[in-house]
Amino acid sequence: MPAPFQPKNLMASLRPLAAAEPLSAQAQAYRHFYGFTDALAAHSCFGSLAAGGYQIAVQAWWPQTPRATLVLLHGYYDHVGLYRHVIEWALGMGFAVLAFDLPGHGLSSGPRANIADFAEYQTVLKAVLAEAAVLQLPQPWHLCGQSTGGAILLDYLLLGEPLPQIGETILFAPLVRPRAWGWSRLSYQVMKHFVHEIPRRFSVNSSDATFIDFVQHHDPLQPRSLPTAWVGALSQWVPRIEAAPRSSRSPLIVQGGADMTVAWRHNLEVLQSKFAAPQILMLETAGHHLANEAPTLRQRYFDFLRQRLG
Repeated sequence: MPAPFQPKNLMASLRPLAAAEPLSAQAQAYRHFYGFTDALAAHSCFGSLAAGGYQIAVQAWWPQTPRATLVLLHGYYDHVGLYRHVIEWALGMGFAVLAFDLPGHGLSSGPRANIADFAEYQTVLKAVLAEAAVLQLPQPWHLCGQSTGGAILLDYLLLGEPLPQIGETILFAPLVRPRAWGWSRLSYQVMKHFVHEIPRRFSVNSSDATFIDFVQHHDPLQPRSLPTAWVGALSQWVPRIEAAPRSSRSPLIVQGGADMTVAWRHNLEVLQSKFAAPQILMLETAGHHLANEAPTLRQRYFDFLRQRLG
């Protein structure tokens, strides 16, 4: 395994994305550590932008002749470094890629894995889309979100004002309600006044054993606790999104039947009621972390997406 980079040194070295210089030694070490290669990208940059009081780490890649853009949002506890498979697939499709670490995740600033209100995610997403315009990324801008990243995109599509540049939306195991949500809310109500965080319990959310081992034992950017304030923010967001008006959009949804993280049956019912004929691919043996599922499962959903975005 490559020697780990130094997160603090890398964060301190980041410059505004639009003015980003060639990758620093720390940025190159980060890319190497997470398994990225330059084979599919003609050009890339690594920088930051200010949004909602946070410094957001942002990365962009361009293929030789880009024909569209994929804006990528990772899941809770994740960061861009874990999304190499999706990024490489998108570059192979001829898409430029714009990806960022959510507040409190990866290299972005903020209390680890926390947020005061899900509205802050919307502030950051809008700033990133404004950066896409500054970078003159090719249209349409397709959106892709895993889990909490999917929840942020649901919020944007249902309660925001999507830009005309937006193309298709891809949702990997999107979060509406987590599994055992009733119990989680009750626990939050009991604990919120005297417990600020609880130790994280790592789950086996993919059949890729190498990925699970890496996340649990080798990734220096993994948060180690669950802030109760984040659960409180989620509890305020769930009823808001479930009461949102119906949209005429038709997102592409990929869901694993072995997902033990989100209440996926309930969530799919909500999404079918909120969107006009969403296209759903069920992968019965797939877990929650679809972006890092086994290669055969990734190939199935990449084929599904290619047929609709090719």
